[in-house]
Amino acid sequence: MRAWQVDALGEPVEVMRLAEDMPRPVPGPGQLLVRVRAAAVNFPDALMVRGQYQVRPPLPFTPGVELCGEVADGARRGERLIGNPVLPHGAFAEYALLDAAAAFPAPEALDDAEAAALHIGYQTAWFALHRRARLRAGETLLVHAAAGGVGSAAVQLGRAAGARVVAVVGGPAKAAAARALGADLVVDRTAGDFVAAVKEFTGGRGADVVFDPVGGDAYTGSTKCVAFEGRIVVVGFAAGRIPAPALNHALVKNYAILGLHWGLYNTHDPQAVRAAHDELTGLAGQGVVRPLVSARVPLAGAAEAVQLVADGRSTGRIAVLGE
Repeated sequence: MRAWQVDALGEPVEVMRLAEDMPRPVPGPGQLLVRVRAAAVNFPDALMVRGQYQVRPPLPFTPGVELCGEVADGARRGERLIGNPVLPHGAFAEYALLDAAAAFPAPEALDDAEAAALHIGYQTAWFALHRRARLRAGETLLVHAAAGGVGSAAVQLGRAAGARVVAVVGGPAKAAAARALGADLVVDRTAGDFVAAVKEFTGGRGADVVFDPVGGDAYTGSTKCVAFEGRIVVVGFAAGRIPAPALNHALVKNYAILGLHWGLYNTHDPQAVRAAHDELTGLAGQGVVRPLVSARVPLAGAAEAVQLVADGRSTGRIAVLGE
């Protein structure tokens, strides 16, 4: 089969190579061999290729942490599933492995590329907003990187929960994407101050919930415009700088700082993950959520797609299509 391989760590376009004659992975107990129909590119893919992610598969490995695939053989042959492939056999290949217990039916309302993008980003946003922050209807939700893969999911799920959504983006094209997602207010951070915009939008109260996959200045600014009893959910550090929270500031302003590592729920509470998938499938069926897939590229274009995401130049999700 064809599969991308990483033999050394570095920039995706420099270290990813497309191998033409790789053997198909062999499923172990409780695993399924799937033909990859589409793989969604995630920021963790770039971090993993660079050697900067918390999961570090041994070299060489095939990157790609999210897919929609069709079971290739056995009693479940033909089933269309989504999930996280079993590394080192990642999703940027013609075939991959899924743990049967952690694979979910692909929503019928979504095509392969959209279904592939529903899992990590939407699960992350769901747990951040509902499990950690307990977002309530009528509250104000501030979403950073709102036109990105996980940020766009948070915008849609915030709107579905009845919140007023302030979307912070970087650039006019991403601002247009955030407006199309239904954000109530869009702030281009390259042209304006999101702190002042949030305060004006909320009449000085501030954001009740902050969804922050960026860190750095985004986090620092959020502490200046979070509401009394607000909740800042730390999801990631796409800016590359991990902030050091001033806990005295959290005390004086009476807000909470919450961490979210969604992958831990697969170990500590897998039933909650399955319940969230059922909720997301229902919302997709109602047309309330639909992953923002900005580009669909062939398998040969995977390295360039990962580099785009690594450089922060993508909008929504890029899908690598199976062949």
